[in-house]
Amino acid sequence: MRSRGPTVQDIADALQLSRTTVSKALNGHKSIPAKTVDAVLAKAVEMKYKQFAFLDRASFGRSAQAGRLSGSFAMLAHVMPDKFHIGSSLMTHLEQEISQEGYSLTIHILKDDDIGNLMLPNNFSLDRVDAIVCLEMFDREYSKMLCGLGKPVLFIDTYPDAAYHELNADLVMMENTHSVEKMVTAVVREHGLTRAGFVGDIHHCLSFRQRWEGFCRALAYCGIAPDHAYSLVGGSDQMYWDKSWLTKQIGGMKVLPELFFCANDSLALHMISTLKTMGIAVPDQVLICGFDDMPEARIVEPQLTTVHIPSSSMGIFAAQRLLSKIANPALPNITSYVQTKVKFRSSTKSMGDKQ
Repeated sequence: MRSRGPTVQDIADALQLSRTTVSKALNGHKSIPAKTVDAVLAKAVEMKYKQFAFLDRASFGRSAQAGRLSGSFAMLAHVMPDKFHIGSSLMTHLEQEISQEGYSLTIHILKDDDIGNLMLPNNFSLDRVDAIVCLEMFDREYSKMLCGLGKPVLFIDTYPDAAYHELNADLVMMENTHSVEKMVTAVVREHGLTRAGFVGDIHHCLSFRQRWEGFCRALAYCGIAPDHAYSLVGGSDQMYWDKSWLTKQIGGMKVLPELFFCANDSLALHMISTLKTMGIAVPDQVLICGFDDMPEARIVEPQLTTVHIPSSSMGIFAAQRLLSKIANPALPNITSYVQTKVKFRSSTKSMGDKQ
């Protein structure tokens, strides 16, 4: 049975405060004394309460020293990343970087209704925010709305057909196209493959679209015409997590590809599990690649060939960029790509990095 995480009541009991006081402190209510707020937030970090679970006590302490907080960064996310998601490391390092300059980080999880109605979260106070960071924000109209709030905005990835001039914001991406092209080309050539498929909704986000482009470029470079009969690229992102749907799609292929490239590691691990359930061996019958280099990529059997994203460096860069924009609002918006690195492992019958 899965144990529950700490609750507001647990924090209240530990500090001998009322549940209402703790709840108000966690939500930034102005009626709560600063000393009480600091105590509640420190205890939330210590107990790893929900959105504070990715912080450690030392890094939080740097941003919570009395008199040091001069402003706040707001992170807006459609989905709260768990500890294995690249966003978790990114947030930790972003918070550490801005705390050294006296800024705190607040996290706001957007609901579908918020996005559909172009509404800010209830606990979001624009006049208390100095800069906005967006994680997994792939809605065009909501993104454009955020860019019109008069605050520096930075997106980590964005919607798939984004025209850079549309967004009055900075955009930080992981390098996608060339790393996927390198990885797929190496695997195809090493094993003399002629059939390869892509798995993932290429309309989900810009990074997925760029990975699709890298995949197609690799096949073209190897003299192979992309064949949609081997790929799963349509529908919506949620469909791919339905194991019965995925099993039906794979089972409906007249001939299996020799290689599946999956748009991220989560999909790749899901594919490996689904293929095993269908009695299809990885890598003996089908090779698998992913993207992200999640911790599970190194412990799954077989270990996953993937692309490593330096998420900590992305967090530091994002913080430094927004700090620069706060200091000098006239700076032009930029789109930046952080270098990634291919990791070859046993899911493609290879071990070690190929330079």
